[in-house]
Amino acid sequence: MIKVRGLTKDYGARRAIHNLSFDAQQGEIVGFLGPNGAGKTTTMRILTGYMPPTDGEVIVAGYDVVEESLEVRKRVGYLPETVPLYTEMAVFDYLKYMGDLRQLPNVEDRVDEVLEMVGLSDRAEGYIANLSKGMRQRVGLAQALLHKPEVLILDEPTIGLDPGQVVEVRNLIREIGKERTVLLSTHLLHEAQNICDRVLIINKGKILAEDTTANLQSRLAGAERVALRIRGEADKDLIKTIQKVKGVEEAEIKGDGLVEFEFAPGKDARPEVAKQVVQAGYDLLEMRPLGMSLEEIFLELTSAEGKKK
Repeated sequence: MIKVRGLTKDYGARRAIHNLSFDAQQGEIVGFLGPNGAGKTTTMRILTGYMPPTDGEVIVAGYDVVEESLEVRKRVGYLPETVPLYTEMAVFDYLKYMGDLRQLPNVEDRVDEVLEMVGLSDRAEGYIANLSKGMRQRVGLAQALLHKPEVLILDEPTIGLDPGQVVEVRNLIREIGKERTVLLSTHLLHEAQNICDRVLIINKGKILAEDTTANLQSRLAGAERVALRIRGEADKDLIKTIQKVKGVEEAEIKGDGLVEFEFAPGKDARPEVAKQVVQAGYDLLEMRPLGMSLEEIFLELTSAEGKKK
């Protein structure tokens, strides 16, 4: 569990984090989403006890990061953006060394467990220097999981990975997130949409929004948007047919038989649109809702923030 209230961090005259407050619960993957320089890494460093805050309260796994920093570190697994590894060591030896530093009991058995968990059992005897970036990322994740942390903090965990490695790491994080609190930072919008239960959108050290992606879509969309596909090509007569339906505010041809239309929230025009399209002699193949993408949500929020200033 993570509880943050009024978190502020200053670097001299520059304020990097402005009065942040948020929570993350056990069994929840929370995405910390924002552009480079938004304050994500600074926040994570404070949460892990790497640096102190200027002001505010931070409770991680039930302990204060300032007053009880050692207790927090015992309960947090941290994967920084640049994974610190001893490349001249073999994978098993490195993880055993890290386990010994934490004074873990039955450390060799635990190393075997985490190697299995991250899919590196067959690389246990290989040197870290010979591993790909994706494999090294897994070693870093294994190190973060060694001591069975209650809270896992991951800073850009898929950065620099190829598409296949990204999918593997995503799946692993989802599995890990079933039992732990996971806070994951990223500047990749689709990354948060694919992994996280909830997102915190941060820009210039301030939280602009906090919710599930679906709820953010509902809150920010001014109208419900729907994609409709017919057999063959859409034409102006189809647009007229759709626009005659009460509640439809806009309709446009997108090509390949696809039309998108909007209706006011709370006035679901889909059943009547489907009925009218079929009665007009068109073969209706598909009708599906179109939510705002996380990218559109982010751009709308940040542009609104800019207009306030």
